[in-house]
Amino acid sequence: MNSNVPHEIIISGVYFSPLLIVFFLAFIAALITAVIFNKLKISQFIVHIPLGFLSLLTLYIVLIDAYFIKI
Repeated sequence: MNSNVPHEIIISGVYFSPLLIVFFLAFIAALITAVIFNKLKISQFIVHIPLGFLSLLTLYIVLIDAYFIKI
């Protein structure tokens, strides 16, 4: 059973967990989405802003895991 899914990601000789990379990419994507929501004044419809950011982060983690980097 040879799987093409890496267990670690190597960057400059340092091993990183795929979960760390997925979390970092999801955090950046959620941050960019939050800035766009603020610029377009869509964030006024979100009742609890930190919870909305956390839900965006969770959504991006699931999407990145499902389509790009398998954890």
